[in-house]
Amino acid sequence: MTYLPKPKVHHPDLPRNALGLTRRDYEGSLSTLCAGCGHDSVTAALILAFFELDIPPHRVAKLSGIGCSSKTPTYFLREAHGFNGVHGRMPALATGVSAARRDLWLVGISGDGDSLSIGLGQFCHAIRRRVRMVYILENNGVYGLTKGQFSASADIGSKSKKGEPNQQAPIDPVLLALSLGATFVARGFSGDKEQLVPILKAAFRHHGFAFVDVISPCVTFNDHEGSTKSYQYTRDHYKPVVHADFVPTHQEIVAHSEEGGVLDIRLHDGSVLRLRRTERDYDPTSRDAAYAYVRRHQDQGEVVTGILYIDSSPSEMHALSGTVETPLAQIPYEQLCPGGAALDQLMDSFR
Repeated sequence: MTYLPKPKVHHPDLPRNALGLTRRDYEGSLSTLCAGCGHDSVTAALILAFFELDIPPHRVAKLSGIGCSSKTPTYFLREAHGFNGVHGRMPALATGVSAARRDLWLVGISGDGDSLSIGLGQFCHAIRRRVRMVYILENNGVYGLTKGQFSASADIGSKSKKGEPNQQAPIDPVLLALSLGATFVARGFSGDKEQLVPILKAAFRHHGFAFVDVISPCVTFNDHEGSTKSYQYTRDHYKPVVHADFVPTHQEIVAHSEEGGVLDIRLHDGSVLRLRRTERDYDPTSRDAAYAYVRRHQDQGEVVTGILYIDSSPSEMHALSGTVETPLAQIPYEQLCPGGAALDQLMDSFR
């Protein structure tokens, strides 16, 4: 496949971030996805989030598997590291990158077919290991590259383009992530950039495994009447659980709110995430409450969006494994492989 670079000519007065870069510096190749694809909106939100967070593109590793969603990394951060792996195996790649280069920002892009079918086991164990990464699942309910068959996230009764209803129960990735112990769980809609960008920014500042499920309609095979993953259905049924905003620590916070209206969470790296609750009894720090809330509104036919759960003091893979601070890729060979005598001594310690 040929990838066409975007023209480098841009307006000289484009805004620049703290690194002196413009949004154009965070772009990638021209998209080859269908016109109007929700995945391109996710790309635009990622570009804006990286730009506003002042993240150097060359300090990012982009990982993906197979599917329309897995083409997304080509369309942002052309100066970043990247690896497009086999179907469903992106989480294993991310785990390896995290082990060797813990100093990089990791973003994994996947789809409902890539993560909830062939890659389901990989997805589950990445959560268990608490790999520090942002895992984005672009969810459209179909296999777009293989002509629109139902995926594992298709709702019962949802109709295909030919009018056939789905009869198999779906896997809800948000409920799955909550039950497996993910320390940051959110859901967004590709058609709501105002909500999606702050969610992504908060996810990138989270010190742990951050999962973001994005309802991203397929305009070719799943954007018709009767589909529960279409633009119209999602707009009619999605329910923002919180108004999310991301507040960097270097900015002074001056605000007044009614009791119970605002919840401040200080993340592990010292940044602050501000959540404004639309319902007084919703608590994004309770895993059980988040799970019950999603299920309750799911039964009512509503798609709950927003930051659904966050652990304000999570532990991640390197802390659990007790690894050294220096990235393994930067440790001299002699230290990584100290020889047979050292191995024998280690084995003796287990006897």
